[in-house]
This record gives sequence, structure tokens and C-alpha cells, in this order.
Amino acid sequence: MKPIKVGLLGLGTVGTGVVRIVEGHQEDLLRQTGSPIEIAKILVQDKSKSRSITVDQDKLTENAWDVINDPDIDVVVEVMGGVSSTKEHILTALNNGKHIVTANKDLMALHGAEILAKAAEKGCDVFYEASVAGGIPIIRALVEGFSSDRITKIMGIVNGTTNYILTKMSQEGAAYADVLKEAQELGYAEADPTSDVEGLDAARKMTILSTLGFHANVALSDVEVKGISQVSKEDIQYGKKLGYEVKLLGIAENHDGHISVSVQPTMVKSSHPIASVNGVFNAVYVYGEAVGETMFYGPGAGELPTATSVVADLVAVARNIKLGVNGRTVLAPYKEKKLKTDEQIESKNFILLHVEDKAGVLAQITQIFAQHDVSLESVFQHPNTSNPKAEIIIITHDANQASMKNVLKQFESMDVIHSIKSVYRVEG
Repeated sequence: MKPIKVGLLGLGTVGTGVVRIVEGHQEDLLRQTGSPIEIAKILVQDKSKSRSITVDQDKLTENAWDVINDPDIDVVVEVMGGVSSTKEHILTALNNGKHIVTANKDLMALHGAEILAKAAEKGCDVFYEASVAGGIPIIRALVEGFSSDRITKIMGIVNGTTNYILTKMSQEGAAYADVLKEAQELGYAEADPTSDVEGLDAARKMTILSTLGFHANVALSDVEVKGISQVSKEDIQYGKKLGYEVKLLGIAENHDGHISVSVQPTMVKSSHPIASVNGVFNAVYVYGEAVGETMFYGPGAGELPTATSVVADLVAVARNIKLGVNGRTVLAPYKEKKLKTDEQIESKNFILLHVEDKAGVLAQITQIFAQHDVSLESVFQHPNTSNPKAEIIIITHDANQASMKNVLKQFESMDVIHSIKSVYRVEG
């Protein structure tokens, strides 16, 4: 049987996992695809570097074009990262008739539409399951499992670093800066953690998920993003007292063809399943008109979990090659993108105010909410001996974003309000 030959771009953590799985599961892969799968060529930065796996030196190259332009390579697996040069490599590989498997969320979030269009033109497969949520098969679920349903909402914890930090802050009462330092020492956070903690990594993943779920070309610039760097242990403790956990959630909603996508720290009701997702684990909640609510949970990163998703995509390509149906599953966005306005985006809200501790202040505050048609679910005042100002927590009923912005703007000009300490969306 003629083997399906794979060119691997990158032999870092995920690339090493791909080699381990492909070489260690040959019998299973043969039975699933009907052909042997052979990693024929591997791009590395330094051929002389010592590695945790044994690789035939003749398969290694330091030139990406040796892989992309090799006529014997059937599938290019890209796990090296990067955007501009990687995009050029992928498009050239597609022009050469090669199928693509990638774990590159940045590439697919920024240039996915162009890459999928080229794949459709050339009759090639492009699969990218590992670009979102590591070992969780969420992309395949959206494309195949929900193909007969209409998705109305996707809500997820899609960044393990921030979930680890918020979990430690919640369970141990630790401060953000201390937990971030610990996460860096353990290797969960990069030396420069900006992409994770400011929500950029999660935003790229939500761009991919919302594009697939809603069949519209959602751009990264369409995602409203707020990270966790301003979340305090006091916010988390107040939330816990009221029955909420703080999670960095990606939230994509589609109502009557109008879309909103955001990434933001969110107060999640403790009874909601996603509130119990802790540590570096990821979870994605999908709402369908027909199926109702479903949840996907698992490891969001790591060598073997991510590599498992890569190899699952490789198996899908191999099966398509055997059946002669490559390129037919490429589903480019086909619906017009219509973004929600602030007036159309609605949610409950948690607001923590530091105010003057005197009579009549609460009446002034509630009057502002009433002026902007925002109704209140509950109001709490907590004594805080370390703060000379009164602390008032307000949870609203569903209110549109435009009204909330007007309320907060008016609060900023009120002498009796010392500061708007925290504002969070509420879910669950």
C-alpha cells in the first residue's frame, strides 16, 4: 500500500507529540485510513539540536521550501506558529496541491477566509482542530455535529493560563500578580504574558469559533476584548459571597442574524457547569436551537492533547484521499456578517461602587438606573473597615450595552461616587 507522506513544519512541543503518536499508533492509523502514514520530512530550526525523540537525520531540513515543494509530500502539517511567512508557506503548499493540517490559531483567525478560499479553489483539505482548545474536538463538533442545527450562542473558557490564574485567586485568595508569577515559574504563562492575560489569545480562538458557528466571516477586530489584569481578589471574593465565580469567557451570540463576539472577565453563577472548570482546563458551551445546551470539556494545551487533535485531522485528510473527496468539506463563510449594535447587546451586570457613606446616595444611584431603563435585580452594601467609603454591589437584570455605558458615564460625574471599582458581565 502506498503510504501517505507527511511534511511536518516544526518539531517543538506539538510537533514532537505528532511524531510520537504517528509512529506509535501505526497499526491503528492503518486500520482507520487504509494506508500507512509516514512523516517523510521535518522542518527544524537546528538539525544538530538534541531532542527528546529519535528522528532520522535524513528527514530533517532547515529550509521550509524543501517540504513545501517536495512533490512526494501529500500533506503539510504546520505546528511552528507565526503568521506572515507561515501564510506564504501554506498558500504555496495549497497551490502545489498539498493538503493542510495546522494548529495555528493566529493564522486562521487573521487569514482563515483566504486560506479556505484557496483550498476550495485547489480542491485541497484544510483542517485546524488543534487551533482552538487543544485536545477538545470543538471545531469538528461545530462543523459536523451541529451541521443540522442553528447555533445561537458559543460560550467558552478557551485560555488555560487565565483560567489557572483565576482558579488560584478564587481557591486560595491570592493576588493576581502573585499567581501570575507562579504561573510563569510553572511554564503555564509566557515571560511576556500579554497575549493570554489581556484576552488576545482567547479573542483569536473566538474569531475562529464564531466564524464556523455562525457561517459569517468574523474578523479579529470584531471581537470586544478585555483581559484579567484588573481583576482583584476582592472582586473574586465578593462574587463568591453572592454565588458567582469569575472566569475569562469568550461569548459569541447570534440573534436573528446579528452577531456579537466578546472576551471578558465574567461573573458566572456557581451552579453553571462552566463555573466548575478549573486550572488549565478549557470548556466550550454551545447552544443550538434544536439540541439545546451542550458542553465540551478537556485539556486546552500540552504536547499530546494538542497533537491528538492534529493527528485526528491528519486521519481525516487520509480518509478523504482514499475516497477521492478532498476539498469537499471546506466550508468557507457564506452568510453576510451583521454585527450587533450596543443597543442589541444585552446581559446582566455586576457593578461595585465606592460611594460616600451618607443618606440619599443610594436613592441617587438607583434614580440614574431608572433614567436609562435599567432595572435592578439586587443591591448589597458590604462593610469594609479598610475602606472609608461605602461599598455597594449592584446586579442588574438584562440591560443593553448602550444603556449601561450611559449609566456608567453619568456615575463618573457624580460627586457622591468615589470610584466605579468593577464592572462585570453576569452569566448563568
